[in-house]
Amino acid sequence: MPAAPPAADLESVFDEHRSFLWGVGYRMTGSAADADDVVQDTFVRALERGPADRSRPWRPWLVRVAVNLARDLLRRRRRRRYEGPWLPSPVPTERLLESAGGDADPASRSQLLESASYAFLLALEALTPNQRAVLVLRDVLDYSVAETAEALSLGTSSVKTTLHRARRALDRAAERPRIRLDAATAARTQDALGRFLTALAASDVAAIEALLRDDVRETSDGGSEFVAAKVPVVGREKVARFFVNIARMEAGVPAVSFVSLNGLPALIVTIEGDRERYARRFVVRLELDEDGRIAELHSILATEKLTAVFPADGGG
Repeated sequence: MPAAPPAADLESVFDEHRSFLWGVGYRMTGSAADADDVVQDTFVRALERGPADRSRPWRPWLVRVAVNLARDLLRRRRRRRYEGPWLPSPVPTERLLESAGGDADPASRSQLLESASYAFLLALEALTPNQRAVLVLRDVLDYSVAETAEALSLGTSSVKTTLHRARRALDRAAERPRIRLDAATAARTQDALGRFLTALAASDVAAIEALLRDDVRETSDGGSEFVAAKVPVVGREKVARFFVNIARMEAGVPAVSFVSLNGLPALIVTIEGDRERYARRFVVRLELDEDGRIAELHSILATEKLTAVFPADGGG
């Protein structure tokens, strides 16, 4: 077993690769808190033993450890029961861009941002941990078949077969064409959010319905911590009534701010007071269809999902 590298030497390695590894952990798990754990555990492994040949670049070894830790974490997570729908952690767009690396070209940074989009992360949930690991390495990090096989201790034929199945599963899971995370899409999304807020503040059900697709779906993630819908709310009228009824229950005026999360504008909502089982702070985001109608609404309330949005105290 190789000797552990000096802590002083490892500190510079940590500074250089921490953000990138966090991005790998996030794409593997869809959870900011889990990505934090992956980074921490990766560097614990580095302190304990490190790569055999320290004259070579550290990143391949670190990525291999991080992906395998994330794969094991995914397996454990899926054995646990989760109350209600599961949604990815929303993450500030600038943090995702930082994780792409400062030396990445604009095209690579754009690709890495799209691989952390909400739609992509939700589609990844349809994959097995092995499929997800292979797809992230091959299609997101652009690893070769041989590099992927070495990182995951798989044969090259197994990598090819797993990637083929992962791409098929991903295509089936993606309910609509993937949208481009560009300035035009961001502007349309922010405009839709603004019009939705205005209609909601006026309790104008008809105006809200006019913004929604017929088969619009609202999904809430309270993580068994806060009151939330246990199943998605589907349909224009039901979703409009759902939000209007919730708004009428609130005492006082909530503070609302726009922020870019996972490449698109979203809302951070803060409500003062002792709310017990009702979240004081949460994120609301949406996805538009090709015609500009709201096709998906996501309400993320669980504290464990908001650690990247409220890093100081976890968003409770």
